[in-house]
Amino acid sequence: MRVGVPGVEPPAESVRLTFEGHPVEGVVGDTLASALVAAGEMGLREAVDGGRRGVFCGMGACHECAVVVDDRPGTLACMTGVEDGQEVSLQPAAPRPPDVSPGDRPRRELSPTVLVVGGGPGGLSVASVIAGHGVDVVVIDERSKLGGQFYKQPPPERAIDDSRIDSQYRAGRKLIARAQEAGVRFLNDVTLWGAFAPDSLAARSEDCEWVFRPRRLVLATGAHERPVPIPGWTLPGVMTTGAAQTLLRSSQVAPGERVVLSGNGPLNMQVAAELVRAGVEVAALAEQADLRWWRNLGSGAGMLAAAPELVAKGFSYRTTLARVPVIDRASVVEIRGDQRAEAAVVARLDASGSPVPGTEREFAADSVCLGYGFIPANEISRALGCDHRYDPDTGTLVAVRTATGRTSIDSVWVVGDAGGINGAYVATALGAIAGGDVLADLGAVSSDHLDRALSPVRKTLLRHRRFQHHLRGLYRAEPLTTELAHGTTLVCRCESVTLGELREAAAGGATSAGATKRLTRAGMGKCQGRYCSPSVLAVAAEASGLALGEFSGFAPQAPIRPVAVGEVAGTAIAPD
Repeated sequence: MRVGVPGVEPPAESVRLTFEGHPVEGVVGDTLASALVAAGEMGLREAVDGGRRGVFCGMGACHECAVVVDDRPGTLACMTGVEDGQEVSLQPAAPRPPDVSPGDRPRRELSPTVLVVGGGPGGLSVASVIAGHGVDVVVIDERSKLGGQFYKQPPPERAIDDSRIDSQYRAGRKLIARAQEAGVRFLNDVTLWGAFAPDSLAARSEDCEWVFRPRRLVLATGAHERPVPIPGWTLPGVMTTGAAQTLLRSSQVAPGERVVLSGNGPLNMQVAAELVRAGVEVAALAEQADLRWWRNLGSGAGMLAAAPELVAKGFSYRTTLARVPVIDRASVVEIRGDQRAEAAVVARLDASGSPVPGTEREFAADSVCLGYGFIPANEISRALGCDHRYDPDTGTLVAVRTATGRTSIDSVWVVGDAGGINGAYVATALGAIAGGDVLADLGAVSSDHLDRALSPVRKTLLRHRRFQHHLRGLYRAEPLTTELAHGTTLVCRCESVTLGELREAAAGGATSAGATKRLTRAGMGKCQGRYCSPSVLAVAAEASGLALGEFSGFAPQAPIRPVAVGEVAGTAIAPD
């Protein structure tokens, strides 16, 4: 359903399209996803197991919202804007083969001094600093709007009242404006699919093939939400908490009329509060961590000392949720429904993350939002050969980098959550520091000038790192993998591979991610393992008895994002 957000005016102009032959009315600035969700159309593609899938990640990574648009299969509803007269239909489980001819798409090659991949907080910050000193910098982003996942912005067609929008909108608008005023060149709707060397990168847009040959490369690709397979998590109406926030903040659309949120971390509480303020009924919020105040006095005091303004914001969220059941040490353990989500079962979890029998509570809900933390989007840095290490506390790979974001490859920097999860404020500060380091490496500024200019930024970075340290203490919980799944629970959403099939493969000797992938097809789908790899790795590690490390996961390789064969064939990477 459509909702209001303070300071964002609804557009007056409507757009008419059809879905499965039925009329759907969208508004100017909608994505196909927001228009269809607002109309109650949740099942968008057919899966190989016979079920339907809908909007899940909301950021173009999972490919669950693929639809057929004007006879073109594989169009991502969350990344595609609405147009008058579009004919949209379900994506079949086995769509017709795509056109593999290279065609006559133009090829463009750019050789900027600095290329930044990602237009979120870290990418905008680093680009602003570099361009502000007269250095040629290009930012590419696969989305149509800047700001990334944290600073999601409404469509430009919607009037904004700066005096009424919240501080997150305002901070994002300010950061975007600063980058634009600095002279940064932006290429939106450009998806990087091949990273062959720091100066040999292939990308695509709707009407062009791209080759980038920068002298310096900054990766600010952010993160995606940690997948936790739960019985029923593939039902239409179940999506990540980030996807729900994208619908709300970018399109002023609610994921449903009655919503349950579950997971680990502050994002769930923020989005629950934002939904309540927009007039949506939040039936329950289940948080994996122990939020009892007497267990968290140290974390609370540390957060208050580091960033009192953020603590105040957190208290405002909790106050907004005064009438919402907030159940800590708990999780959604099952999602029930026929063709879409209809109810969520919440239960307490024990210290190992397993449900405690007898604590189950069922909540009616037409949407369930899952957010169990984040995993760095490090496919590009890994493909290039940058060193990473496995962090057992977060269950993720983090980039090995200097205090300025420089990696083991001299010409490559990683900023923001792409290198390790620390949040948007750390990403913004580290982006500025990394920008200074790039400038120094290019000889564009003196070290004395940089020290003076970046001194306040370093203090800001330390303050927000202290805040993040205590925030992690407040929300501390063991990362979940397969604890909530049953043998019949789908783990690989793309290829419909169950936990039982993964365990059967492991018992037969598939004790690595690669072997499991070859035997079961888990990780071979269009998300390329982003939403099954933690569970695949957990099953393989349990079977092998080996600790996880840098090379335990699926090997990164081109294409980093799905791309038509004809486009790959038509892109010459070698210099002309």
